[in-house]
Amino acid sequence: MLQANPRDSGSTRPVALDDRARDNLRFIRETMERASSFTAVPGWGGVAMGITAAGAAVVASRQQTASAWLFTWLSEASVAFAIAGWSVTSKARQANVPLLAGPGRKFALSFAPPMFTGALLTVILFHAGFFGAIPGVWLLLYGTGVVTGGAFSIRIVPLMGLCFMVLGTVALFCPATWGNALLAAGFGGLHIIFGAVIARNYGG
Repeated sequence: MLQANPRDSGSTRPVALDDRARDNLRFIRETMERASSFTAVPGWGGVAMGITAAGAAVVASRQQTASAWLFTWLSEASVAFAIAGWSVTSKARQANVPLLAGPGRKFALSFAPPMFTGALLTVILFHAGFFGAIPGVWLLLYGTGVVTGGAFSIRIVPLMGLCFMVLGTVALFCPATWGNALLAAGFGGLHIIFGAVIARNYGG
């Protein structure tokens, strides 16, 4: 009587090591691709930020005092950051990328110091009466934050930051009456243009 070979018993066979290795490598590659394509910069959120900034420029241009002008733009900044926070969180969830442990965390850590510097300089310039320099400082330091944060992202992100920096440099040497128009061109126009490109090519 023939005895069955234990190796032939059962309908399943062990998974070969090379198959398991290929599966692991595929998973790692897909995870890295998702992380590298995650810009940590909102696409459609950037468009929305640009629209609200354009509206804020219209409202700010009608203010009669420097305090009211500053309040208008600081209110817009709060709205923009709320839009950015919501849209980046949604984008990270859709891409299945951890927001606080991947590119998002690197972007935030690089973006925060220029923003803190901008807030501090705003207080100093406002109390010193140098209102005309504020738009240039905002655009320049915002662009700096996007460039440094974009170093961990795709190429279009630091390019957007460079455009903000160029516009901010121009604003520092332009008449103070151009401030609202330059802020609208930067926080409005650049956000809409680059936001649409990012949304179309790299996910919303």
